[in-house]
Amino acid sequence: MNKNVVLLAETGSDITPEIAAKYGIYIVPMHVQLGNITKDDGTFPPEEVCEYYEKTGEVPKTSGSTPEDFEIILNRIHAEHPDKHIFYLAYSAVTTCSYHSCCIASEERDYVTCFDTKQVSVGQAAFVIEVAEYLNANPDAAIEQAVAFAQSLMSKVHMAFIPENLDYLRAGGRVSNVAAIIGNLIGLHPCIEIEDGYLLAKKKYRGSFTRVLPQLIKEHSEKFNLCKDKIYFIWTPGFSDELKEIVDNTAKELGYRQIIWMKTGCVITCHGGKGAFGVVGFN
Repeated sequence: MNKNVVLLAETGSDITPEIAAKYGIYIVPMHVQLGNITKDDGTFPPEEVCEYYEKTGEVPKTSGSTPEDFEIILNRIHAEHPDKHIFYLAYSAVTTCSYHSCCIASEERDYVTCFDTKQVSVGQAAFVIEVAEYLNANPDAAIEQAVAFAQSLMSKVHMAFIPENLDYLRAGGRVSNVAAIIGNLIGLHPCIEIEDGYLLAKKKYRGSFTRVLPQLIKEHSEKFNLCKDKIYFIWTPGFSDELKEIVDNTAKELGYRQIIWMKTGCVITCHGGKGAFGVVGFN
């Protein structure tokens, strides 16, 4: 472990408890509202999001971490590591209030640095893990070196996300009923890419996932000239083992040496819906 720096990220990064424990990463909760009940992301399985939608026809609302959430976690980290600097690697600041909440909570804490990764979900996770590995490999590195390394990653992480259907986008008000019905009938899948922190609809794929996913992976790899050392795949509840095998085979054919599967938590499941898929790599 690094002697000088400890990392912090949100549950929306989809960093698992096992990965957090391995690298000593602290996690602050984001929140999910199911009707009149608000729960901390990470305290219940994402399958409940899908069950809620199937029962009500409504997509649960999500919200970022509050200043109070950060007060609690910052106090805890500082008590456990009083001599370490807290490096908060944030979920894209243009999509949620978390980054600004931490800025508020850390106004009088000179041992906290806030950094906007301009990534979400596993894009953020890949970013945080890369910084964690750098810190582990450089145990004497100070916060200045950690920030410089994080800055060097800003143009290297590339994420694309594709829903299995348009139902959640319709229920969340992002597409009309007519567009969703037509899109589902013709097998339309909008591809969402992360650019400068924004989630932007890019190319629309058409057809079954068995055909679309290999095409997406190949095109994403070529477009960003992704490094073949490792690739991350994201899945939401309902993504089948058959599709995982197709994706694995595609990645191996493209020459990827390490394939990392990460399941989304509740926040991203609310946005991607059941059976969604994503890919993250470094150029």
